[in-house]
Amino acid sequence: MAKTSSLVPHDTLAGRFTGKVEFADHFVPHTNIQHVVFDFDGTLSLIREGWPEVMLPMFEELLPPANGDDAASVRAMLLDDIMMLNGKQTIFQMMKFAERVTERGGEPLDPLEYKHEYLRRLEVRIQSRVERLANGDSEPVEFLLHGSIALLDNLRKRGWTLYLASGTDEPFVKREAELLGLGRYFGERVYGAQDDYMSFSKKQVIERILRDNEVEGDRLLVVGDGYVEIENGKDAGGLAVAVASDEANNGLGQFDEWKRNRLLGVGADIVVPDYRDAAVLVDVIEGK
Repeated sequence: MAKTSSLVPHDTLAGRFTGKVEFADHFVPHTNIQHVVFDFDGTLSLIREGWPEVMLPMFEELLPPANGDDAASVRAMLLDDIMMLNGKQTIFQMMKFAERVTERGGEPLDPLEYKHEYLRRLEVRIQSRVERLANGDSEPVEFLLHGSIALLDNLRKRGWTLYLASGTDEPFVKREAELLGLGRYFGERVYGAQDDYMSFSKKQVIERILRDNEVEGDRLLVVGDGYVEIENGKDAGGLAVAVASDEANNGLGQFDEWKRNRLLGVGADIVVPDYRDAAVLVDVIEGK
């Protein structure tokens, strides 16, 4: 295991960054990383920014009423359900919603039906973004988290192999990665959710990378804004960079505090709001 002990105090490391950064007490550099797994939405892509604003109203609309309901409390409950499962495949949020329907004496639809209706509504929301990118009316940078290309270039320059693993359905991930010009970084190493949800998970992707390349987890870096990839990466022995991105205010460099707290809570080593300090971040990861 080629981890190094962290001889440099974390506040000294943070001083090298121009923007916000937070180090967990347990952070130590990893000197021999070879493989990097990225989440997609909120980590690189902002095409689907605002997706909770589609899912939450749908759930509010379809949830059966109950005695004593308070609209604000119901909304808070549903939003918490949604965000606690952020990073997992969309179907899991639909399964949780079906449980809520049952709790209230309703007859839920198959979670897959809820998922397809949600995706239909979300496609309406993002259609103009997709079309503008496809037609060349928008530049990819408009829908990439600040500093994404600088980070990807830094990682590729080191010869590390990059992978995408997303809870969004795979055809959409592949479509949007191409629209954003990310194909040159990830090639065919793009994985996303399936209707047969048991056939895909981020944990399975990580396990396959380690197995196929016959390497230990200390050669793995995971980057994401959802708890699943952070938790899975740490469980495998990798280093985890959490991106507590404020997607609605891209470029301002502010933390989404809900994400920040959630991701530190599941073991993230480093938390950043975006990649404005991409070169420094990668050096610190390696212990330079």
